Amino acid sequence: MERILIADEDKATRDILAFALRREGYSTSYTQSGAEAIRLCTGDCPPDLMILDVVFFDKNGLDVCREVRKFSDLPIIFLSAKSDTVDKILGLELGADDYITKPFDAKEVAARVRAVLRRIKNLNKSEIHDKKVVKYEDLEINMNRYEMRVGGKVQETPPKELELLFRLASNPNKVFTRDQLLDDVWGFEYYGDSRTIDVHIKRLRARLAGVSRKWFLKTVWGVGYKFELVE
Repeated sequence: MERILIADEDKATRDILAFALRREGYSTSYTQSGAEAIRLCTGDCPPDLMILDVVFFDKNGLDVCREVRKFSDLPIIFLSAKSDTVDKILGLELGADDYITKPFDAKEVAARVRAVLRRIKNLNKSEIHDKKVVKYEDLEINMNRYEMRVGGKVQETPPKELELLFRLASNPNKVFTRDQLLDDVWGFEYYGDSRTIDVHIKRLRARLAGVSRKWFLKTVWGVGYKFELVE
């Protein structure tokens, strides 16, 4: 039975989510403290997924996510009253797997929990068979260590940017739509915001500017993006 941690100050929200998730066969626990959420993720029996509010009395939810990402790849779904695109992008940039705004439909939250956990399971099942390292001139992406080397030097890269680049570079010259990339990297299915991809591509281009003339991130207008090799 998969364990879901609900980290939210509002008791009514916790109760609604716990009821919906238990009906789907999940085990639930909860906390109303950001600091406690971090502690529970570091315990002997960490959750399989955390639903995380953005606002706590003791700690910002974004800071909670940032702290958890230092030691764990635990799937995190933000649940927030903040619906601005900037807030969503910031949450995803910090390593969250999804972002849901309040008010919410409990059945939709349960569906998104299933989608994220299914994506993680499929990733783990295929991990042994997947190519985890790709190399090009002055560029190496190693997903075993979650690091990118540019010109032989490790360059700090946020997890989602790294996953996005790895997805493209693992399939050189293949065009991906924004929706495909959202589904592959974030597991959004049809909930994704395509601007998320544009922002991450822009940041990757800034990191990789001038590194090599043998490859680059190309925009395919009206379709999406690809990692193009120059012959």
